[in-house]
Amino acid sequence: MLSLQNAGKRFGPRTLFLEANWLIRSKEKTALVGANGTGKSTLMKVLAGLESLDYGTMQLTRGMSIGYLPQEGLRLSGRKVFDECLSVFDELRAMEGEIERTAAQLSELDHASAEYEAAAERYSMVQERFHALDGYALDAQVGTVLTGLGFGKEDWTRQVDEFSGGWQMRIALAKLLLAKPNLLLLDEPTNHLDLETRNWLEDYLHSYPFGYILISHDRYFLDVTIDRTVEIWNKRLTIFQGNYTKYLSQKDERRAQLTAAYKNQRDQIEHLEAFINRFRAQATKAKQVQSRIKELEKIERIEILEEEPAIHFRFPQPPPSGRTVVEAEGLAKSYGAKLVFSNARFTIERGDRVALVGVNGAGKSTLIKLLSEAETPTAGTVKMGHNVVSEYFAQDQYKVLDPEARMLDDISRAALKVPESELRSLLGCFLFSGDDVFKPLGVLSGGERNRFALARILVSPSNFLLLDEPTNHLDMRAKDVLLDAIAAFSGTVVFVSHDRYFIDRLATRVIEVENGVITSYPGNYEDYLRKKEELAVQAASPEFVVLSESSSQASKARPGAPTSSNDGHVAPSPLAAGATIVIEGGPENIRSRRLNPIKQKQMEERCGFLEEEIPRVEASIAHTEEQLGVYVSAAETQRLTELAAGLREELKRLTAEWEELMVHLEGA
Repeated sequence: MLSLQNAGKRFGPRTLFLEANWLIRSKEKTALVGANGTGKSTLMKVLAGLESLDYGTMQLTRGMSIGYLPQEGLRLSGRKVFDECLSVFDELRAMEGEIERTAAQLSELDHASAEYEAAAERYSMVQERFHALDGYALDAQVGTVLTGLGFGKEDWTRQVDEFSGGWQMRIALAKLLLAKPNLLLLDEPTNHLDLETRNWLEDYLHSYPFGYILISHDRYFLDVTIDRTVEIWNKRLTIFQGNYTKYLSQKDERRAQLTAAYKNQRDQIEHLEAFINRFRAQATKAKQVQSRIKELEKIERIEILEEEPAIHFRFPQPPPSGRTVVEAEGLAKSYGAKLVFSNARFTIERGDRVALVGVNGAGKSTLIKLLSEAETPTAGTVKMGHNVVSEYFAQDQYKVLDPEARMLDDISRAALKVPESELRSLLGCFLFSGDDVFKPLGVLSGGERNRFALARILVSPSNFLLLDEPTNHLDMRAKDVLLDAIAAFSGTVVFVSHDRYFIDRLATRVIEVENGVITSYPGNYEDYLRKKEELAVQAASPEFVVLSESSSQASKARPGAPTSSNDGHVAPSPLAAGATIVIEGGPENIRSRRLNPIKQKQMEERCGFLEEEIPRVEASIAHTEEQLGVYVSAAETQRLTELAAGLREELKRLTAEWEELMVHLEGA
């Protein structure tokens, strides 16, 4: 459909890419990747015809259509949402009008006249094309796409001007998907989408009849939507077959080959230069020297840019909390007449990494605000456990920062024991490099200040982190640092994220907020989806009946069952920290199925945590028993006896969990 030949583009004095050759075929599903600042968005604008090349040529197949979605900045106005989406079908709607006018004309003409024959022929031709383009289903198409992108029917008749920037971008995306251009160019299309709409977009792109090119920092989204990866690196375009995971492995192989070729070339150049320098002054060797000089000039030098260094930052660990971190009982929240959820009951324990999921507006941010005590419940209680110190990262966390403080000074005050060089490396990972670290926080954009606020929390964490969309505004490199930090974190985390890979890697438990009901599922997002599918199948089967009180209690006792908080649903039960195994009876009845790599990695990390935690508990028991040997008072003896009993129960629980995980891993 489109090709670049020896293409190059500059941005001021800097060359973004050059000698780029790229043949884009129809129906190819491609990701455009590269480090920040390498020119991905600029190249997309070139392909869209919005910017020109400085070198080389671009050729398009005649008649092909291109649709482009930028990262942000689109504003729509003057129409209702449904009418705005229908506007992409103006040609089809004109056909529909012509069909109606021609039909009226045919009813008035003499059937034997030449005018009637010409009108009938035109009517048949237009109607056939209208039918081929699915013109009779325009409203259904618009409704399907708007629903998939999260617009309720009540939104369809609202003016587009009423919607925020993120929802305006959704409308623009809906128009592009409905228009079905031959080549779809989407620059960060998932930025403003929640998990449910991302899942819908993945399915839609699977069945998209033409080709598309994506830029995205969502690794899972790329893995399931593309079959080709084009990387901008070293000012060149390199093409890899396969999805993003395959690209990463192929890139390592190609990097090793390029490094070997570079070393061989350097050896050759050094050999030639040594010969030239040795015999340059000897007349008898002049011919050979000139030959070597020409050979040296003809060598096309291999360049290897330094890869961005991997950040290995060891975040300080917080003091431990008690076993129970949060207990919610009869929790309800409403804003005026709008009920968000009610009668929620759940427990979060030390070491849990809980992902909150649900559509936009379901109440995830509301729940996390209640847990952080930033808001008060309408009814019920949220009780914090012993020695729990929480830290809340809001979507607009930047508002609490001191605008006059310099970035490096501010983060240094939060991490007094961390060397400045390490802090600068960490800030570089969060896209603050060079003199950026000396800027006052007030001059940064909202997204930049949020990135800084997240880095600031991580260098001095509390033992209970509440993170509302921490992955917004982060590229893949920064997300990896955040992933590693939370995976190694010994405290408890509750987080909201729309990044599927991030949730799958981290979550030991998923809490769903949907239609006023809060339901808890053990495991990561993949386990949650699987359980939802199982429940949907059960609900659709003729044998399905509403659970009775006795069956509800039975589900409470089974750690693999989802738990929920409202009458008529399975009641929640406290889950063991990180309980991710579905167990029927004892360990011998664990369902044998091959673990996916993410789940296996997560379970291995949990095992590592337990192997460190069990000796600590054993040491606490030994210390308590040693204290019991010295009589102080009856009250103190009673307290120490109860403490020792609690620690033994804790040890028993942790050991049982470790054994179950090991059985599961050994069978994988």
